Amino acid sequence: MSVLSQTARIGQSLDIPNVSELVGNALPVEDYRGKKILLIVPDSTRTAPVGLLFKTIYDQIGKSTEALDVMIALGTHPPMSEKEICERLEISEEQRQTRYESVKFHNHEWDNPDALREIGVIPASDISKLSDGRFEMELPVTINQRLFDYDQLIIVGPVFPHEVVGFSGGNKYLFPGVSGPELLNFFHWLGAVISNPKINGHKWTSVRKVVDRAGGMVNVEKRCFAMVVRPDKSLAGLFFGTPESAWEAAVDLSDKTHIIYKDQPFHTILSCAPPMYDDVWVGGKCMYKLEPVLADGGELIIYGPHINSISHTHDAGLTEIGYHCSAWLLENWSKYKDYPWGLLAHSSHVKGIGKVIDGVEKPRANVTLATGISPEICSQINLGYRDHNSINIEDYADREEEGILLVRKAGEMLYRLEDPPNWALP
Repeated sequence: MSVLSQTARIGQSLDIPNVSELVGNALPVEDYRGKKILLIVPDSTRTAPVGLLFKTIYDQIGKSTEALDVMIALGTHPPMSEKEICERLEISEEQRQTRYESVKFHNHEWDNPDALREIGVIPASDISKLSDGRFEMELPVTINQRLFDYDQLIIVGPVFPHEVVGFSGGNKYLFPGVSGPELLNFFHWLGAVISNPKINGHKWTSVRKVVDRAGGMVNVEKRCFAMVVRPDKSLAGLFFGTPESAWEAAVDLSDKTHIIYKDQPFHTILSCAPPMYDDVWVGGKCMYKLEPVLADGGELIIYGPHINSISHTHDAGLTEIGYHCSAWLLENWSKYKDYPWGLLAHSSHVKGIGKVIDGVEKPRANVTLATGISPEICSQINLGYRDHNSINIEDYADREEEGILLVRKAGEMLYRLEDPPNWALP
């Protein structure tokens, strides 16, 4: 069996020689001579030693390829500057101008129709099957047209529990990483309708089926290095294969690495956003990963003094929509249906699950922002407000027996109850 059809894994201690050995076995120099290769990597909102993989891959095949370039899988996140991409790849500006001068950097352009190519349509009947009957609609599939300038795509990125798809990684770096908005908006709303607790940290979800269906339509040879990253940023595992096979193996390790179980829910959670989450659009992960252990009627505080924006990209739309549970959005569908469905999904994921009773929205719990966003804006978007200056993080430490949980770096580790309620079961 050739290495390209295998899913390879190095042991629990992954140092540079181990990674070099795997990359060497996965990417034989002769197979890449004269080829054009595009590396697809995440932006800075994902914790991973992307630079280690980039430099190791370059050392292995960079001199034999005709081109070895990098595309940032932004989804709808803002573009990265040259300096920021160098930081993501862990190279100096001097190295960029010398050793890596031939490498082209591309930011994905999700909102530029001229940068996209339609590669087909998923029929309504297929969408019905993939979504377990929740939706029946044709779905055009568009993706960055630069992909078709290359002989092979190599996805390099981490796998974590994820609120929309179950576990990130694999074909998700294509959709929505480098795709157009149609599929992105659809499957984010599909995930929201199913709900974050029923999706997050579950392997085979309806959304993953849609993403893999679209990935199979990309008619370029694809490979993937799927990383499982510990909280200290070290590698717990590295897997190579097709986007599907590498992802599947990485999920089994991520499940053991990135999920923390608690024996009781918490009435108060202080969820601290790391600097890489610089708006509520990404800072919402501080809610997504902790909703399963938030008690009914409890309060989750997203603490991030550095966050001053709802979204660098979608601020206007989200200000109009506000934050609501999916039940409310569906109850008032005529009002909200023409907004991008990805915004509706984000809105409901941050607000959490809830009900509508006699026309009144009843969220299961309360979400409060302790950020640089004003109390007036928080009220306007239907979230609670606290002055971050009034919060001493240490006041929340070591109080789990009282029902108070402090998470100092939220957003990547998923928290679950040992005995989850029905609303959290898939």
